[in-house]
Amino acid sequence: MNSARLSSKGQLIIPKPIRQMHGWDTGQELEVIDTEQGVFLKTKSPFPETTLDEVAGSLTYRGKARSLVEMDQAIAMGVKDHS
Repeated sequence: MNSARLSSKGQLIIPKPIRQMHGWDTGQELEVIDTEQGVFLKTKSPFPETTLDEVAGSLTYRGKARSLVEMDQAIAMGVKDHS
């Protein structure tokens, strides 16, 4: 069982095995959530949570649907143009 000690500045060092297990590195932002069972730490998302309806509205393409082959060709052309 891992344990930690709160510093006089209110800082807490999360034990290295736990940081490694979660892939947390220096500067990682965490949400601190107070629950009835104790404090819960959760990786903070770099983007606000959205719903499909909020995101789908930004997809303004109205033409004929493209095939996977057409999409792959367009990607290949874009890569070629930028190399």
